Amino acid sequence: MDKEQAEELTRRLSQRAVEVISPAELAAKLSEGRPLRIKLGMDPTAPDLHLGHTITLKAMREFQDAGHTVVFLVGDFTAAIGDPSGRSATRKPLERGQIEANAETYKRQVFKILDPDRTEIRFNSEWMDRLSLRELIKIAAHISVARLLERDDFEQRLAEQQPLFLHELLYPLIQGYDSVAIRADVELGGTDQKFNMLLGRELQRAYGQPPQVVMTFPLLEGLDGVRKMSKSLDNYVGVTEAPREMFGKLMSISDALMLRYYELLTGADAAELAAIKNHAIHPMDAKKRLASLIVEQYHDAAAARAAREHFETRFQRREVPADVPVFRLADEIWICELMKQLRFVPSTSEARRLVGQGAVRVDGEPVTDVNFRFIPGQHSLLEVGKRRIARIAR
Repeated sequence: MDKEQAEELTRRLSQRAVEVISPAELAAKLSEGRPLRIKLGMDPTAPDLHLGHTITLKAMREFQDAGHTVVFLVGDFTAAIGDPSGRSATRKPLERGQIEANAETYKRQVFKILDPDRTEIRFNSEWMDRLSLRELIKIAAHISVARLLERDDFEQRLAEQQPLFLHELLYPLIQGYDSVAIRADVELGGTDQKFNMLLGRELQRAYGQPPQVVMTFPLLEGLDGVRKMSKSLDNYVGVTEAPREMFGKLMSISDALMLRYYELLTGADAAELAAIKNHAIHPMDAKKRLASLIVEQYHDAAAARAAREHFETRFQRREVPADVPVFRLADEIWICELMKQLRFVPSTSEARRLVGQGAVRVDGEPVTDVNFRFIPGQHSLLEVGKRRIARIAR
C-alpha cells in the first residue's frame, strides 16, 4: 500500500471511529508496505451476533479489502471470566459447553461481512489454556493494581462499595495479552473496550513488540433507543434473524434513532442523511428504506422486498397476509398453553405477561383475561405482539 492509499484508508476509518490512538501511528504502519495484523475480539456470551457488532466488523472488512490480515479472535477463555466492562455487578461466568456452542455460531455469522478466505479465526484458549500460573504471574507483574483500578467501572464499584473480585481484574490483563499472543498491529473495538485495548499496548511494549494502534467505534443503541444493543436486554436485531422479523423490529425504532442507524449501519451519503434529518423524506418512508437496506445486507434484495410488502400488508393496510401459517387444533385450549405450543413465547410466565400488557389478540380483539380459552371453530386468528400471527382451524 503506497502512502496515498494509506492516507485515504486512515482518513475513512478515522471519520467513522470515535478515537484513533494514534492517527500518525496508523498511517506509519499502513505505509510499511506489509500486511498488518488487524485484531477484533468478541466473547461468545450469546449465540448470535447483532447489528451493534457489525460496526467494527465492517471496519475490519475495509482493512481486509486493502490487503491486510484480519484476525477475528473468539474470546472463549475470557467468556468464562465474563467481561466486567460497564457492569455494576459481577457477570455470571458461562459454562464451557455454552461457550463452545456460541463460538460456533460466531464463526459462521462473521462471514456475512468478512471474507472467509482472508480471515484468520483464533481462540484465546489456544494460549491461555497452556499458560502456567508462573507465566500468568509474569504477565501480571507488568501492570500495577493502581493502573487496573483506573477503569471507570472498577472505580465506580469501589466508590459504591460494590464487590470487585480478583478474577475481574484479570479480564483486561488477559485481553491485553491476547494482542501479544497474536502480535496485533491494530485492535478495533467499541468505546467500552478502550481501557482493555490500551492495556494491550502496554503489554506489547513490555514484551518488546511495537504497540498496537487502538481504534474505538461507537456503541449502537438498541431498539429502546437508550441502552446498548444487547441480546440479554432483548433490544437487539440479530444478523441472522428472518427478514420479516428484522424488518419489523427496525420499523419499531424512534425517528431520532432511525437517523443514528442510517449513520452507523448504512452507506447513506451526507445528502441523504440531511434529507432525512430535515424531513424532506417522510419519516415512515425513510424508516422503510432503512429496514429494506439492512435486510438486503444480511439476506438479499428479494427478501427485503418481501419483508416490506408483508409489513405494509399487515401493519399499514391491517390485512392478514395470505401466507399466515395454519395450525390444526381439535379441542379448546388455554390461551397461554396455545402460545407456548406455537412457540410464540418461551414460557407460561411470558405468555401471562403479554396478556397482561394487552399484546395478545384473538380475531382482532384484545385478550384481557389470562384464563381465556381458545375454541377452534369459534375462534380462528391468534396474534401475539406485532409480528407473531397464526390461523387456527379444526
